[in-house]
Amino acid sequence: MIFLFSIGFLEIELLDIIDILLVTVLLYQLYKLLTGSVALKIFLGLLSIYLLYLVVRAAGMELLSIILGQFMGVGVLAAIILFQPEIRRFLLMIGKTTAFNNDRFFRGFPWRREQAEKLSLTPFIEAAKSLAGKNTGALIVFSKSSELKYYAESGDLIDAVISKRLLMAIFNKNSPLHDGAVIISGNRIKAARCILPVSENQDIPASMGLRHRAAIGLTEITDSIVLVVSEETGQIALVRNGEAYRNLSSADLRLKLNQFLFDTDQRAAPAPASEKSASAA
Repeated sequence: MIFLFSIGFLEIELLDIIDILLVTVLLYQLYKLLTGSVALKIFLGLLSIYLLYLVVRAAGMELLSIILGQFMGVGVLAAIILFQPEIRRFLLMIGKTTAFNNDRFFRGFPWRREQAEKLSLTPFIEAAKSLAGKNTGALIVFSKSSELKYYAESGDLIDAVISKRLLMAIFNKNSPLHDGAVIISGNRIKAARCILPVSENQDIPASMGLRHRAAIGLTEITDSIVLVVSEETGQIALVRNGEAYRNLSSADLRLKLNQFLFDTDQRAAPAPASEKSASAA
């Protein structure tokens, strides 16, 4: 143990400092996870009950202490049940940020470079431009480190070659496949009519509809990139890590897709503040 200093009878060591810093980071991540959701109010309610239990026990109120004690005895199990979605999001967030889940970790392998080079962005850009001109909504998901099998199985598996005409046909308002998301895996259209998780973040602007909320919800828990065409305004947006880049031109869309999918050095011009909306992680 490496002794640093003492405060009264407390001896502070290097391990204590590391312990405090790790707990601080954990609490901060927990706060970010719960902020903007109903779970924060539930957590504060449970915390209030626990503080009341401590006060009642210290005051010697035996009957109330027994009742609250029984409640606290099953508190861990109750917390797991109540916070199941938040726990799942937290574990997904940890898995998303690990080195082995990072797409850059496998960037040097030849088959990953070949896969990235085969994906042509032109069909997506042309389809998005045509759909936006007709105010036809679209939701296209580009998978990266994860194949998104769970979400692909919620829709109809296609496994088709990517083309502008096929994307236009899928998102045609009279098509039975238009309601939902298209998932792109590798260089193929894996599935259509897929259901995505909707973000519960209360800070998302009211101008964003269900498509944008679904795109934000998926990118909050995965490293996917989502292309959104708004049915109401015809605007094109890209969503990554819960952050939406809105009102993109065709040139900006190509630059950002190259940047987000292939980590190129190209950078699109920053969007105006009114056109860029971020949701807290």
